[in-house]
Amino acid sequence: MEIAIVSDSHVPSREGTISGWALDRMRAADHVIHAGDFDSSKALADVRSVAPRLTAVAGNMDPRSLGLSDVQTVTLGGVEFVVTHGTGSRRDYEQRVAGTVAEHAGEGPTVGVAGHTHELLDEIVEGVRLLNPGSVTGAAPAEEATMLTATASDGELDVTVHRE
Repeated sequence: MEIAIVSDSHVPSREGTISGWALDRMRAADHVIHAGDFDSSKALADVRSVAPRLTAVAGNMDPRSLGLSDVQTVTLGGVEFVVTHGTGSRRDYEQRVAGTVAEHAGEGPTVGVAGHTHELLDEIVEGVRLLNPGSVTGAAPAEEATMLTATASDGELDVTVHRE
């Protein structure tokens, strides 16, 4: 199972569009996870147009009219993904996200996915693997556009960073 993991599009408030290289990776994936901050219904529609199998959550900059929830879970390739934006202070970000993941996790291998900081992250916090793909558009304060792809199979997860 190939998964594209993105966050923090910020279209149109900080960036005009999601770059073609990122859209191509989303299009090629079996499933796309977006950890919030689309910023507009058009940005959400653009992602949905290339990712008919999409798990997405609301970010702090998303209008409530998008109808996205704060936390979603999806199991892909035997790995449960708990997706949240991670809204709040940078100071306790990792612990806050790990707590949300632990609160929503089921049995078996679980990975937390969050955005908000626009900084790449792949580390274990309080026994939970946390992934942050950065900003798919390179929206400030990011210095470059980044995303993750992952291969999930039999409960194992292999993650690759992509940047432009």
